[in-house]
Amino acid sequence: MLEFRISTDFAGVRLDKYLKKTMPNVPTSHVFKMIRVKKVRVNGKRAQPEQHLAEGDVVTIRGDQQQLLGDREHAPASPPPVDLSQLVVLLEDDWLLVLDKPSGMAVHTGSGITGGTVVDLVRAHLGPRAVRNEFAASPAHRLDRETSGVLVVAKRRPAMVHFTDVFTHHKAKKKYLVLVKGKLPKPTGLIDLPLAEHQQTAESRARRGVNLQEARTRYKVLCHSAHVSFVECAIETGRTHQIRRHFAAIGHPVVGDSKHGDFAFNRDAKARWGLARLFLHAARLEFPHPEGGRRVVVEAKLPDELIDVMRRAGLPWPPAGASEHPQPRHEEKARDE
Repeated sequence: MLEFRISTDFAGVRLDKYLKKTMPNVPTSHVFKMIRVKKVRVNGKRAQPEQHLAEGDVVTIRGDQQQLLGDREHAPASPPPVDLSQLVVLLEDDWLLVLDKPSGMAVHTGSGITGGTVVDLVRAHLGPRAVRNEFAASPAHRLDRETSGVLVVAKRRPAMVHFTDVFTHHKAKKKYLVLVKGKLPKPTGLIDLPLAEHQQTAESRARRGVNLQEARTRYKVLCHSAHVSFVECAIETGRTHQIRRHFAAIGHPVVGDSKHGDFAFNRDAKARWGLARLFLHAARLEFPHPEGGRRVVVEAKLPDELIDVMRRAGLPWPPAGASEHPQPRHEEKARDE
């Protein structure tokens, strides 16, 4: 008989997910069978896979410890080497780490990406502190690989649960700085244009048609020339490539966008202004802190290479209205302010 008492860091986790984390060698199908045949109980009572655990709950599992847990002393493989000079920490406490992600760095491994990610960088920075109660520090939301700026990493499981709710229910306020092709017709505006679900499968499209999701992007033009507009954006929804797809849809693609942009214009911008990346920067993020809910504001300055591009393009720096982003900074406010 195995017995586990749920700590703060596992509070709110579903039972099935907790069991799979605790018994990684046990097939998922067998985990569900154990619950179904009452080999798993919570506080002495029959359990359900989807029930959420609370701090202090006692989970008991009937079975052989060696078979269920395996060799828990086996050391994991060494992480790939990373360049810690790329790490710019904007804020760090016991719950979270906020960094200024450089352009060109992927958040996670994926297709063709095997290392040098934000995950690798953060865990190398934290060292032994990267894993706490079997939860490894992980990014709480996403930024495109070519986008720079503010990114939040959860250092504890309750922080990840908190940020999942924050970003799922749009409780965070995000602001981006972006350079788009052409002169926008209005100094401020709202792009309210549904976007096709990015991860919809071909089978789903064939059966249901394209699944459109609501998407809203507000923008304010900070300065412009005859060729480009420097814009501050606030997104009210969090769709994949939302800013890039929205501005492309209204005929003003993001400069340097190799997927949704104007490729000929991008080549010209690189030759004339030296732009070698996507001109999109996550400049400001406001969110409730996982401990107590106080409001936290974190800002990251526009990278020097993008400031140089603006000057070569004949745009002023800083433009009027952009003085709120001069230096990296953060501030914390009481919840009721």
